[in-house]
Amino acid sequence: MSDTEQPPRTTEQAEELAGSAAHELLSLAGADSFDAMVVLGSGWAGAVDTLGTPDIELDVTGLPGFHAPTAEGHTSVVRSMWVGEKRVAVFMGRIHLYEGHDALDVAHAVRTGVAAGARTVVLTGSAGSLRADIAPGQPVVVRDHINLTGRSPLVGATFVDLSRAYSERLREVAREVDPSLAEGVYVSTVGPQFQTPAELNVLRQSGADVVGRSIALEAIAAVGAGADVLALAMVSNDAMSAVFEPFEAEHALEVVTQRAQRLGEFLNRVLSRV
Repeated sequence: MSDTEQPPRTTEQAEELAGSAAHELLSLAGADSFDAMVVLGSGWAGAVDTLGTPDIELDVTGLPGFHAPTAEGHTSVVRSMWVGEKRVAVFMGRIHLYEGHDALDVAHAVRTGVAAGARTVVLTGSAGSLRADIAPGQPVVVRDHINLTGRSPLVGATFVDLSRAYSERLREVAREVDPSLAEGVYVSTVGPQFQTPAELNVLRQSGADVVGRSIALEAIAAVGAGADVLALAMVSNDAMSAVFEPFEAEHALEVVTQRAQRLGEFLNRVLSRV
């Protein structure tokens, strides 16, 4: 964001800024609109190679309201791609609350994609498993979330129904493509610290299946903007093992990276059917 640009403070201002970014994105991409958008999480960058046919690649920091990610495994690139006859905007990284951004910043890419025409929003990320039957390397379709960030991308008298935040139709398509997929509840925390053993026990008792530091705020913004949401979390580590041994960030990232191309193929098949 430029020095002269004022950060949004309400949902309406955030949507106006996203509209400006969408206008520039479409102009630079030579597109009338996008049919869908994808946000790639930590370790997912390799998915772009098998997700679709590349069209044009841009640096989002040249668009209004965007900030460069600083977390490992995230870039500031957005790629326009073709998945069959659908034009898809693929954001190859995201920013997080723990990088010092507010919730409106975190949701900006999603709002921009929806303002550019995307009615389907696919959110991806890595997560720690809170269940013994969900192992590292296993993708989980998010059926619901618990937002423990204490933040919202909605500011002002904006009321959004989240009772069906994650589209049943899109989840059905995902299960048709891969019937072995697990479904679960994603709990979103701020980070960057990981949970203590006592905190992990509380999260598990609350009904959460996987834990991460993204997805929820973006999903809220997408639903608020009228889009259908599909979220997929790749399990990068057994979160409960932190009770016995330290977390290894490099190994967790590698778990996702090694499976990224296969995940891109999966997303291609899903988007081809919606």
